[in-house]
Parts: sequence; structure tokens; C-alpha cells
Amino acid sequence: MQTRNKFFDDVSQLMTNAMGVAQGAKTEAETAMKSLIDRWMADRDFVTREEFDAVRAMAQKAREENEALKARLDALEAKKG
Repeated sequence: MQTRNKFFDDVSQLMTNAMGVAQGAKTEAETAMKSLIDRWMADRDFVTREEFDAVRAMAQKAREENEALKARLDALEAKKG
């Protein structure tokens, strides 16, 4: 006596295959969306966090050097006049 019906086995196999296809479609859609967003951001000249932090550090260093030069200039002017 057969405990499982062939029809139900086929439906079960079909559902399993459909879930695999759906998972593959989901992965492909996510990859395509990420690619689209990456291209969109690159076209807008957005910078990465690393680039932003590097420029920020350079600006901070330039400000500190500017303040040191201003203090030195003020000291020379005070000495002169």
C-alpha cells in the first residue's frame, strides 16, 4: 500500500522548485537594485565616507596651521609695532 500519493509528491516538488526560483529571483533583483543605486550615486558625484574623512582631516590640519601662522604673525606685529 502506497502511503503517499504521486500527485501530492509532484505538487510538493513543484512548490519546492518554485521557492528555489523565487529565491533566485529575489537575489537577482537585490543585485540589480544595488547596482542601479551604485551607478546613480556615482553619477551624482557622491563621495565615500573614507574620502569625506580624508578631506575633513586635511581641512582640520589646514585650520590648525592657519591658526599657528596667525599667532606667529600677531607676535611679529606686536614685536615690531
